[in-house]
Amino acid sequence: MTSATTLDKRMLRELIALVGRDYVLHEPTDLMVFEYDATSGRALPQVVVLPETAEQVSEVVRLARRYGVPVTPRGSGTGLSGGAVPEMGGLVLALTRMRRILEVDPQDCVALVEPGVVNLDLSRAVQHHGLYFAPDPASQRACTIGGNVAENAGGPHCLAYGVTTNHVLGLELVLADGETVWVGGRTRDLPGYDLTGGVIGSEGTLAIVTKILVRLLRLPEAALTLLAVFDEMDQASNAVSAIIGQGIVPAALEMMDREIIQAVEASLHVGYPLDAAAVLLIEVEGLREEVAEEGEAVQRICRAQGAREVRVAEEGPERERLWAGRKGAIGAIGRLMPNYYVLDGTVPRTRLPEVLRRIADVGQKHGFRIANVFHAGDGNLHPNILFDARQPGEMQRVVEAGAEIMRICVDAGGTITGEHGIGLEKRHYMSWLFSDDDMEVMGRLKSVFGAGELFNPGKVFPTAKGSGEVGQEPFMHSMGPGPYV
Repeated sequence: MTSATTLDKRMLRELIALVGRDYVLHEPTDLMVFEYDATSGRALPQVVVLPETAEQVSEVVRLARRYGVPVTPRGSGTGLSGGAVPEMGGLVLALTRMRRILEVDPQDCVALVEPGVVNLDLSRAVQHHGLYFAPDPASQRACTIGGNVAENAGGPHCLAYGVTTNHVLGLELVLADGETVWVGGRTRDLPGYDLTGGVIGSEGTLAIVTKILVRLLRLPEAALTLLAVFDEMDQASNAVSAIIGQGIVPAALEMMDREIIQAVEASLHVGYPLDAAAVLLIEVEGLREEVAEEGEAVQRICRAQGAREVRVAEEGPERERLWAGRKGAIGAIGRLMPNYYVLDGTVPRTRLPEVLRRIADVGQKHGFRIANVFHAGDGNLHPNILFDARQPGEMQRVVEAGAEIMRICVDAGGTITGEHGIGLEKRHYMSWLFSDDDMEVMGRLKSVFGAGELFNPGKVFPTAKGSGEVGQEPFMHSMGPGPYV
């Protein structure tokens, strides 16, 4: 591979000839913008290329292969596991110029888009057809569809509708030799191996996605948002299991604890009760009669589990205000402490009370406040460890606490990520879930796609470092509105 600090001048000239001088960045001040994602881990690329077409992507990949330069694909940089950090230097392929919606078929309910299309922009573009794109990460105002494919992104409404892989029918890919291929198609059940599913969630390690065929859903006839208020975290956790246990699968079922509630109220003033131990934000949608019936059932269940109050919001502005608090929760944490480390693990719903208590114990053991805001319906936890990086030794203690919390999730029958991916941050935790043989077999996919270490090297799978050398310090988050969960 080419040195991480030098770039062959011939390659630079050829890149400029391919995409234009304005879209090849190589000055240090320009490169700094692309050395990190929504984590604060940093690694400087040698060059950043912003192609406009799939043909340009293909030619850039061919060039990178010829010069032995690794390629890190990148969307908007909202990822939370270091997936877009170019650890090996090389070339960052920023796909944000490829933002065209190429086709919308309202009869078949599909759309063909480029990877740089922003998630929410797609739903806005098809709204007049009565359609929308279901995956809705909290960063949907900024994150791209290509990034959603790379991380298999979810969001609050994935409880009912599934994650990105459930809404992608086909992909146009550029392979490591520059060849352009298509996997999947306009129908949902094609024969043969599911290569589309293999690429989704592969975090840019197998191929570069240049077009995405997505399925669209019909906008629901009615929707109802409820805010259930609890005096104990256990009550809220038990209510989650009780709702699902009654055969009700809400469109969304989110939980926020007291720390988050107080931060959100200080920042956004959405009307959450400051003295509550936890709130559940629940949304039901569908046919009008169905929504009314399920809304009443959810209220009964929450009260039976100890909710002291259940608020119902039917009108748009009131519902939007409640959701603004949830989607602004992580940014509001900056009011509590200078730094925070957001974790992403998933556990069985029935284990929520136990796991949340154990997470609180970890905070007490290490002397940290931990704020919880998460997708309770599918057990996808986001504990946020609050700390001050200026204090000596604080970073190492945070790393240790985070590892303990991840281990708690695994021991409870869960896993180390629900939606943020593995990236650099959690690659050394993979051995908790998979044997060396498992990972060797998974790694063979790179050979199948011919990717080797050309695409996003060093991500997902453990490197030669031991698991005790995870070195997560770069992935702590400073105050501010950047990260989203």
